[in-house]
Amino acid sequence: MLEEHRMASGMSVWIARPEADGPRPAVMWLHERYGVVQHPKDMAERLADAGYVGVCPDLFHRFDGDREALARGEARVEIRDDEAVADFDEAIAFLRGLDCVRDDAIGIIGVCQTGRQPMLYAAQRNDAAAVVALYGGVDGPNWRPTPEQPAPASELIAALNCPVLGLFGEADHIISVESIRAFRDAFERTGKSYRIRVYPDAPHGWFNDTMPGRYRPDSTAAAWGEILAFFEAVFGGGWRRGRVVWDFASDVSPDYDYAKNVRLE
Repeated sequence: MLEEHRMASGMSVWIARPEADGPRPAVMWLHERYGVVQHPKDMAERLADAGYVGVCPDLFHRFDGDREALARGEARVEIRDDEAVADFDEAIAFLRGLDCVRDDAIGIIGVCQTGRQPMLYAAQRNDAAAVVALYGGVDGPNWRPTPEQPAPASELIAALNCPVLGLFGEADHIISVESIRAFRDAFERTGKSYRIRVYPDAPHGWFNDTMPGRYRPDSTAAAWGEILAFFEAVFGGGWRRGRVVWDFASDVSPDYDYAKNVRLE
């Protein structure tokens, strides 16, 4: 069952506790561009079912506009890097005060618009043991500095303090295979550990089962297995900080053409 907690900043953080004795690793599931709608809450509970403390923070808590329009995708909120880091600092400090959380085993999963933020935090802090980018964080704008996000993805990757799992789809209309390869190359160029998977025929949003036109159950099942295996390895000491691991697997058509990828509902 989800519990909502209100931070001093006004940010809401939803917590789902596993049925397990003693402290457990905690994993944050960040919301997409729609804010904290049902899916990220469902994922916090699914993480709890897998034995983790599932966490869903509201990174849009500063937004005072129309939340219903946001949930429909008719409004957009930009996330400033400095504000995101402050939000993670506050959420992680709160988690470390809970008896059910192992304070040395905290992971963050960013999805779509929030795919960048876990890497941002891992580049600036040592508090995240592992992070995941789920079809986000590597599209064109992330490679260029902006006033809100002054560090391009290449700089974040060079400064990472933990391994990254990247999960992407061949049919994504926002993230090209070329961008995914640039993402991979940035890890190898700077000697950082990664595991990257590219799933065949999967469009943008393929993990979200509340969007029937996008949802791909086979890719989702494979990716969920990758997520659980990744966190189990990291939290269990399977990713040694003194080693660099590069693990790339991609299933794409030899006739792949990014220009043919379209947005699905």
